[in-house]
Amino acid sequence: MPPQILSAEDAVARVPDGASILMGGFGLCGIPENLIKALARRGTRNLTVMSNNAGVADYGIGLLLANGQVRAMIGTYVGENAVLESMILNKQIDITLVPQGTFAERIRAAGAGIPAFFTPTGVGTVVAEGKETRQFDGREYLLERALGADFAFVKAYRADRMGNLVYRRTTRNFNPMMATAGKITIAEVEDIVPEGALDPEVIVTPGLFVDIVVRGEVYEKRIEKRTYREADRA
Repeated sequence: MPPQILSAEDAVARVPDGASILMGGFGLCGIPENLIKALARRGTRNLTVMSNNAGVADYGIGLLLANGQVRAMIGTYVGENAVLESMILNKQIDITLVPQGTFAERIRAAGAGIPAFFTPTGVGTVVAEGKETRQFDGREYLLERALGADFAFVKAYRADRMGNLVYRRTTRNFNPMMATAGKITIAEVEDIVPEGALDPEVIVTPGLFVDIVVRGEVYEKRIEKRTYREADRA
């Protein structure tokens, strides 16, 4: 069955208070900009957001944090977001930081129907607190649970009307695995093309994982942090 093609506003209207959402992107690269802005305008609250990091204070997930819409955040680091840092220090948000590789694999496992897996990452650190451990071939491993969500907001470059997705360069980051791990996956894209217009060899996410497609209207594509190389000195 083909996915529904909706506006960002109509798509996020399906997200209830208290929902959990996987949000693709790395910093501000490959984030579902228009879906996040629509969710901020709607004001949906008590959300659990799962994303590599929260970008910056005034854009992306930072908009939801500033609005007080996020109850809990699961990610790999605080990043450049001063609002999130302040909320953590003032105990205004539940925060769970996960090693980045473990974070990615927990999401992939959820999409593959694997409930848990063992990994050596985090053994002997605070990451291991309260977790089951086992030894394999003389090495200790932690049991990590899969990480799925009620919704997955992903950003792709193009979709066809069957929901097949292709990504552009680094924006691929966490998006493909998250697309498989949401009970309802909403894909924000820059262009929607007819069936058959996409080369099957470049399709990354098959349409069977996608429930709703949204064509984004405005893309700022901000850079999280600019760095400059000093001019060579004689």
